[in-house]
Formats: sequence, structure tokens, C-alpha cells
Amino acid sequence: MRVLICAAALLAAMPASAALAQAPASAAERATATPRETAAAVAGRIREFYFDPAAAERIAADLEAAAAAGAFDELTDNRDLAAALTSRLKPQDAHFAVVYDPDAPPPRARVIGPAPAGSAPAPAPEPRRGPSPGEVRNHFGFRKVEILPGNIGYIDLRQFSDIDFENPNDPARRAADAALTFVADTDAVIFDLRDNGGGAPSMVGYLTSAFTPADAPIYNIFHSREGTESEAPAVFHPSPRLDVPVYVLISGRTGSAGEAFPYTLQGAKRATIVGEASGGAANPGGMVPAGGGFAVFVSMGSPKNPATGRNWEGTGVLPDVATPWDQALVRAQTLALQAIVSADPQRQDAAWALEALGSTTQPGDLSAYAGTYGELVVSVSGDKLSLVRGRRPPVMLQRLDGDVFTTVGDPSRRIRFSRDHAGQVTAFETQSLGGPSTRARRTG
Repeated sequence: MRVLICAAALLAAMPASAALAQAPASAAERATATPRETAAAVAGRIREFYFDPAAAERIAADLEAAAAAGAFDELTDNRDLAAALTSRLKPQDAHFAVVYDPDAPPPRARVIGPAPAGSAPAPAPEPRRGPSPGEVRNHFGFRKVEILPGNIGYIDLRQFSDIDFENPNDPARRAADAALTFVADTDAVIFDLRDNGGGAPSMVGYLTSAFTPADAPIYNIFHSREGTESEAPAVFHPSPRLDVPVYVLISGRTGSAGEAFPYTLQGAKRATIVGEASGGAANPGGMVPAGGGFAVFVSMGSPKNPATGRNWEGTGVLPDVATPWDQALVRAQTLALQAIVSADPQRQDAAWALEALGSTTQPGDLSAYAGTYGELVVSVSGDKLSLVRGRRPPVMLQRLDGDVFTTVGDPSRRIRFSRDHAGQVTAFETQSLGGPSTRARRTG
């Protein structure tokens, strides 16, 4: 089973053995359905397909009771009705969402479980479709991959795209492999999921396998009316990095499959989770049409992690290092650099990067450094110094301590100013890792 957990996109690609539920609406239905009838239709779909039959009955009955009491009667705009139904349902399951689109064609959703009684036999499963143009343009969620100072790999991942493991040239897997290859020689890896709303377990499992032993009993098991299925990938990463420190950044915007990845690595004690508690949407599912242009996202399965015996529904993934979401990257970089320096005290590049990242020195009065140093001109620019040679773009300098400055964006270069016996700045020395220092004497 390959379930797509994507609350952000409100889409699902469910197993080939699933029934195909449809509720095509006629023009008359779109025009005449009352809020009570729409609520009843939504409740009926929940009752039919929600993964927990007992909970489904309770949730559906509560919605029907609210509708019967007139909770939605005054909502004449169907968009407002969809929003109100969503607000009513979401506390029961963070994946619940009702949408309205009067112009959409009759929706189709593959759902877990047998076809409802009295429905038509399920048609033959559709052939697997390739990635959408949007997925290709968005590079399958890989927004940014780079090397941060101190040789830290950084992967900004905005969604978990589905991988077709039967296709050796699957583009989503190629994108994942390209990102992992780029950071393969780094001394730590940071995954940034602060803006990741979810996606496919296939990508979750594959990326997890890049940092854990093959066949490790760590993967979430999805429980549904149909049975159980593991999130373990059909193909494990061929060269997992088992010792490199891994950090995962999360926020309240991190949801669904975006939560499964840090939750699994955390349960396996294979990553440090940094940031704020995630959204708390654990249960996968799909859009189910409810007639009249309405559709409801119904959770059709629920994961259980073998390490914790539970999941993150409602609570979210709780960080190991609680940090405001907008400071999580700096905090993770600091932790990674500390680990690198602790493992190898001779790593001057990491030590310099750590000092630059953690510097809290106030710039103070920088006017004493302004002047001409041969071909170089130093001037004050806000709370930093600007170093310019001819037509070249300026190099910005940030004070580290005393007369020592670091190059903004490149902590492998430092500037140390010299003073005479009277305290006047007379020169500066440029220090670079792995190279000789140079000196520039003040000439004006």
C-alpha cells in the first residue's frame, strides 16, 4: 500500500486494491442542497470510510446533531459552509477538511476498504500516473540543498513526493538521490521541514533508510479497515550513513508526512529534532466526494510507531531541543558545529564557524577602522564594516571580539586590525584557513 499523506494538497493516492468511490452531483443537486443536507452527506462519507468505525460513528453523529440544531443554517455561501464544517471536524482529526469547488468535475478518490454495500463493482485500477508538472517544477519538494560553514549539509524539503520503486528512473527518487549525494561528504546533515505540509510515505521511508540500517524495525505501521502496511520503503537506500549527526527542523506548519520523518528518526534515536511542536496530523487518507461540489478529506488509516507504540496525532512531534521556529536553523547549526569540534578539536574551520555563529559582541563605535589601506577602503555600514577593493563588490565584516572581525557569510576568513602604542589603527591582517595571511598598512 502506498498512501499519500498530504493535508496541504488534500490529495491521496491510495492502494490499487481499493474501491473507487464516486458521488457525482447533478446541476440540480449543486443548486438545491441545504447546509443540513450537505452536513449529512459529509457525515455519511465519514461513517463509510473513516479508519476507526466506532470513532466514525461518533464523529458523524456529532456532525449530524450539530446540523440538526441549526449550526450551519445561516451559511448561504458554500465556501463558508465548507470552512465551518472543517472547523467542526478538525479537532477530531487534524486531517479533516471540507472543500467546495462548484466547477470541479465529479471527483474520484481511491479509498481503503471494501466498496460500500450496494455500490457498483470497482473498476479496474487506473495505471500509475507520472509526476505532475507542478511536482517537476518544484523539484519534488527539494527547495534548496547547500553546504553550510563547517561542512554541514542542509536540505530544505517542502514536500515528500511519491516514489515509484518499480521504475528505476523514477524522477522523485532521482531528486532524493541527487540531494543525498550532494551532502554525502558532510560532517552533519540538517533537514529543514519547517514549511513541509506532508506528502508520500514512500519518500519518508526512503530518506529514513539513508540514515538507518536496512530493514531496521523502526517504520510506522499503518492500520486501516483493510489491514496493516509498513512505511518501510520497497527499496532501501544503498549506502546509508549510520554515524553522521542528523538534525531535523520542525514548526507548527510541519504536518502529516512532514511529521512522520522526524518522528521515525526520533523514535530510532537517529536524529535530533529542533524547533517547535509540529501540527499533529498523523492519520493518512484521501478526498471523498460528498455531492453538490463538496468533498471531505477522510483519514483512512492510522500509524503506530514500533518504538513509541503510538503516533503524533494531536500532540505533534515534540522537539528534542525546543527553539522558536525562526531560530531553529541557527540552533541546529550550533549543535552540529559543537559536535564536529568535540569529535575533532583540530577542526579550525568548524571552530571559526561556531565562533562566528555564536558571536554576541556588540559592534560599538567602528569609526576608528574607517580609512584607506593601500588599494582597500574600509568604511562603516550600519553595525558592520565594508571592505572594498576597486570595482569589486564590498566584503562585509562583523565584529567577533575586540579588533577581530569575521567575513559575513564566510567565517573561513578573518580580519585582525593592529594598533600602535597610542591606540590608533595602523593596519589589518587578513587570515584565511589553509592559506598565508596578508597585511595591509593604513595609508589614509
